[in-house]
Amino acid sequence: FRAEVVDRFVDGYAAGRTPNPCVRCNGEVRFDAMLELAGALGAARLATGHYARIARDRQGPLIRAAADERKDQSYMLAKLDPALLDRLSFPLGGLTKDAVRSLARDAGLPVADKRESQDLCFVAGLGGRAFLQRHGGPRLRHPGEIVDREGRVLGRHEGHHGYTVGQRRGLGLATPEPLYVLRKDPQANTVTVGPREALATTTVRLEEPRLYRPAEQVGQVRLRYHAKPLRCRVRGAADGSVLLELAEPAHAVAPGQLACLMRDDCVVGEATIGQAA
Repeated sequence: FRAEVVDRFVDGYAAGRTPNPCVRCNGEVRFDAMLELAGALGAARLATGHYARIARDRQGPLIRAAADERKDQSYMLAKLDPALLDRLSFPLGGLTKDAVRSLARDAGLPVADKRESQDLCFVAGLGGRAFLQRHGGPRLRHPGEIVDREGRVLGRHEGHHGYTVGQRRGLGLATPEPLYVLRKDPQANTVTVGPREALATTTVRLEEPRLYRPAEQVGQVRLRYHAKPLRCRVRGAADGSVLLELAEPAHAVAPGQLACLMRDDCVVGEATIGQAA
């Protein structure tokens, strides 16, 4: 867990990215370990409380979005190998959160009205930024400059890890027009800001793409958890890389985040966002 999730989380921020530790944990650590335990106990299936469903086509099972769009966690499960899905059940996938709480109350469960946790499991109550500050070492405790697109210094930061592409609030800058984080340069230790329109892109470079179905079946993409799916297509570039072409401009496309590739409401692939091409 430390090597695959926590260390990669810290390394990602040190490299100027915004990683998804929970997505990586689900796909590479957590479910493998739970299914191994289930097998050792003689259990044929593993049921979890994730808000997602499982659909089937001619090639087999796929993760499908939950019925409750507000709670849908299909994005967080995008790295799950479809080969595992025949051993999994998501009994809450067809229910709303309110209906689940009502069932829990009727059953007398003490967690029926428990407040939902929004924090990363390994930050021990610190919050993500404080965890990085404490455990990131000198790489993440290095003040630097906040600059505009021309390189003019507008202010200072206490570590580029405290910012993410698309961020508007918390920049500590007094300017007549709102500014957004456009990019981070860990080598120069700068955070570049600019107007919102400078964030717009229709082409995103994908790293380590993994397709569960042919590329031509990809019709939509989610570029952030709970973000609206955008129409798109996947194509190869002349340099051998894989590009995502969007039907409309997207803002706040952050390197390191997951691109959840979809066919209607089913997950047919995933990749890491590299950079706007």
